[in-house]
Amino acid sequence: MMRWILLLAGLVLGGQALAADITVGSKADREGHMLGELFAQTLEHAGFTVDRRFGLGQTIVSWQALKGGEIDVYPEYTGTMAQALFDMPGADIETLRREAERRGVRILKPLGFNNTYALTMKASEARAMGLETISDLATAPSLKLGLSHEFIEREDGWKGLSRAYNLPQVPVGIEHGIAYQAIVDNRIDMTDAYSTDGDLDRLDLMLLKDDRHYFPEYLAVPFVRATLPDKAVDALDQLAGSITDQRMQAMNAAVSADGAGFGQVAHDFLVKQGILEAGSEVAVSTPWSRLGHDLVRHLELTLSALLLAALVGLPLSLAVYRLPKLSRTVLYVAGLLQTIPSIALLALMIPLFGIGVFPAIVALFLYSLLPIVRAAITALLTVDPLLTRVARGMGLTRREQLRHVILPLAAPNLLTGLKTAAVINIGTATLAAFIGAGGLGDPIVTGLSLNNYELVLYGAIPAAMLAIVTELIFEMLERWLIPAHMRGQVATPDNRA
Repeated sequence: MMRWILLLAGLVLGGQALAADITVGSKADREGHMLGELFAQTLEHAGFTVDRRFGLGQTIVSWQALKGGEIDVYPEYTGTMAQALFDMPGADIETLRREAERRGVRILKPLGFNNTYALTMKASEARAMGLETISDLATAPSLKLGLSHEFIEREDGWKGLSRAYNLPQVPVGIEHGIAYQAIVDNRIDMTDAYSTDGDLDRLDLMLLKDDRHYFPEYLAVPFVRATLPDKAVDALDQLAGSITDQRMQAMNAAVSADGAGFGQVAHDFLVKQGILEAGSEVAVSTPWSRLGHDLVRHLELTLSALLLAALVGLPLSLAVYRLPKLSRTVLYVAGLLQTIPSIALLALMIPLFGIGVFPAIVALFLYSLLPIVRAAITALLTVDPLLTRVARGMGLTRREQLRHVILPLAAPNLLTGLKTAAVINIGTATLAAFIGAGGLGDPIVTGLSLNNYELVLYGAIPAAMLAIVTELIFEMLERWLIPAHMRGQVATPDNRA
């Protein structure tokens, strides 16, 4: 059965893959997106066709995608490699290069800037409290720290930092893209930052000095597959040493503060570096121009997963509903799948199926099984036994009983299960953007990284409208397929089936 499911999914996705020479990825942060766009335009100028897979969640997602061959290059930092990927704290870049080559990947020449971790807060509050260094935080235990989830868990993040400085604060997790606004709104006092963030000067935020030199260097580098063509490596090497800390901060600020697009900022920088010709054009993508594409991709994800879940869940329910122990086992397993957080389930798909549309559909398919199977088994079990006995007495075979009695009586609940699964899929599919599946989650992820709520709404409002339309479509199906008396209505000449 699973082989047929995978075959059907392949047919559904036929023709969707881009005929790209190189796939460029990035994490779900502003600077990663910016550097990914620099890589993409540089490679395009060198004659390659590029597929952009930006916003791939946290470090582990991008790393798994690179190892699995789902992307060919993404921007990474030497400190992150040493601490989070290779477990080699303190290793220099040459040691990291040797380890990377052993793992089938390569570290190209550093881009020129060091985007180290830091802790930041309002400059006015820091001055008022006499806080200049991270050591000073020991004297302010009541500070409210909202740190990014990855920073809290990383050994080179809060875990090691709090031990090194003996800090008493207990942080809460917060998405990095909204942390600065939370400081401005006085919801938190401090968050982790990258030293080249473009919002630091604009929001008058101060970086506390790392007086014990805890954080290592985080040199930005192109992190690539070992099989990347030499021509592509030569193209990316043109960026080596070209980006200073100040230039990177200025590019980040142009996007976050001035509202410029990643593509335009990257293009302007590459023209100044002489990599692109002055006067060359850059394709500018706006949320509205991509809305149709994102909506179609979102429908592909949800409808494909719903179809697969229906093709598996309904026959499975018919096969087990007469067997109490087996039906309980099926419901228990489907229920366990629902308890896995959706973003975790999507991440678990990467080692099995890579990134993109296919793993997203598999995850959504698994999420859809419970509402469909539960509704189907409940509907089949609650059919009045007297009616089935009458059907047997009339000489109907088991298949005829199922077709003419049981399924028609169970139809209202069966449709309810399908409707519930469809609505769940529409919402959950927005998270598929974190594994490069696209859809209406793309503008949401980008908006979060930019702290741009208007951009978030470009994805959230169509997703909500799509859920409403889905509800209406299923109501129409119920009116069309199910007689009025089975929908709890009194039959009239107008609604009598």
